[in-house]
Amino acid sequence: MLKLGEQIREEISMLIMKQQVKDPRVSTFLSINRVEVARDLAYAKVYVSSFMPEGNIKLGVEGLNSAAGFIQSSIAKKLTIRKFPKLSFIMDTSIRDGFMMVEKLNRIEAEDKANRKEESEKADDGEEK
Repeated sequence: MLKLGEQIREEISMLIMKQQVKDPRVSTFLSINRVEVARDLAYAKVYVSSFMPEGNIKLGVEGLNSAAGFIQSSIAKKLTIRKFPKLSFIMDTSIRDGFMMVEKLNRIEAEDKANRKEESEKADDGEEK
């Protein structure tokens, strides 16, 4: 299932990158994070993310969901499996959330360093008097 999910992820990414999905809402800035395929191959959840504004990602996911039939048939022609799963696209904010968390941690670290430096300077000034 993991290998099939990875193949589907790569194929969808290529369709997006080559702009073969004609829906104007689907941007080449969308990236496919992962694909979770059900054991019975009935369906697959496709997680989509981007660094674009959240509204643009939502529109892109809507575009991908409306083009799901085209995407499924395009990929099914390339992969030799007995049953191709129905694709459903879901917005994934984990990359953006992680990026924002790292930014917050960096900001806190910088503030902490500045506070320690300030306290150290005040202590040095007190000793000189």
